[in-house]
Amino acid sequence: MNNRDLQNRRSFLKSSSLLALAPTVPSFLANYARSNQAAKDERVLVVIQMDGGNDGVNTVVPFADEGYAKHRKELFIPKSQLLKLDDTVGLNPAMRSAAKLWENGELAILPSVGYPNPNRSHDVSMAIWQTCQFEEQSRNTHGWLGLAADGLDRDRNGAPSSLMVGNRERPIALQGRKSVCSSIRNLSGYSLPDELKESTLIQEQVSKESSLSHASGDVAQSGSRSDLEAFLTRSQTDAYSMADSVKAIVGKVDGKARYPGSKLGKNLKTIASLMKAGFGTRVYYAIQGGYDTHAVQLRSHGGLLASLSGGVKAFLDDLKAAKMEDRVVVLCFSEFGRRVDENGSRGTDHGSAGLTMLAGSNVKAGIHGGYSSLIDLDDGGLKVKTDFRSVYASLMKDWLKVDAEPVVGKTVEKIDLLEDV
Repeated sequence: MNNRDLQNRRSFLKSSSLLALAPTVPSFLANYARSNQAAKDERVLVVIQMDGGNDGVNTVVPFADEGYAKHRKELFIPKSQLLKLDDTVGLNPAMRSAAKLWENGELAILPSVGYPNPNRSHDVSMAIWQTCQFEEQSRNTHGWLGLAADGLDRDRNGAPSSLMVGNRERPIALQGRKSVCSSIRNLSGYSLPDELKESTLIQEQVSKESSLSHASGDVAQSGSRSDLEAFLTRSQTDAYSMADSVKAIVGKVDGKARYPGSKLGKNLKTIASLMKAGFGTRVYYAIQGGYDTHAVQLRSHGGLLASLSGGVKAFLDDLKAAKMEDRVVVLCFSEFGRRVDENGSRGTDHGSAGLTMLAGSNVKAGIHGGYSSLIDLDDGGLKVKTDFRSVYASLMKDWLKVDAEPVVGKTVEKIDLLEDV
């Protein structure tokens, strides 16, 4: 084998073996595969963005309010079909999994969350929720979760502080000043490339030729071949180790957890897998789209709520089987609610205050902040009873144990949404 052949093989091995997994496996997974350090039992926050403006009125239905029957004809859900929480409100019938969370004391509901002078533009309102900034020029820098992550342990075992899971663009909410945020679509399909199997044959050939060279006294070339053989062995070991680690991560889902087949269900399954694999990421983010229900809302909205509640329940069940349920709190929010009155297309238009939910074994179950009147409205929408920044303050101070003031401001007080943990 001449020097030209040797160079060609080195080039091939570098591209197909050492770097073979780089295009498909995110760098934080590669770093974790090389690390022997497992995450401690640190608290994790999972945020689900209900994108499009969820109709909170038909999610947690205030059936005792006279305004419900008055404003809802086509979208009216009879009390007999609701999953009653008390004598005044009931869950949408599609949310049977959420009803079980409620029965287990694992669901906190805030029916009328928003901010002063609500904006009904999707992009503007979402930017406000994600950054806690009301001035346009201040909403292009850092997000509330990124700033929260700045106060956490950084980059443990190769994992980023925050992680966007799914095929959506990474939100500004995760952007911090110094913390690392990353994104991943899913964990499926990460396996050992075929090129590595081919490189095994080359290694055998190089090893054979090296032995022949020693026998013939070709010392110069045998040294080069030994270097190449060592390089190939190291790169193969590294790649195989990484592939095995990723494969182990994919398999870390308890068989009793029944995730919905939706994108959200798959994303929550991915988060559970990463947590059970010992990743050090503290903040996860997932987006469920489809809530901009201007027309024919009843059926599509029910499907979204079934996927949401089923996914959260399966996620918590999965972690419970792994004895990790006390490590996580799930936050579900939307950029605004819908108008109380339905439109002429059997849907609802953009409103103001909306529904926020927390789930997990450490939440203070119940309805917090009260339900705004469906008669006394804010330009057709619910009046705000709870500032969303108070929810953030509670999660930052009481759960993540970081300073909330730089994010929510000095005047915003937290509310008690979590047990003393």
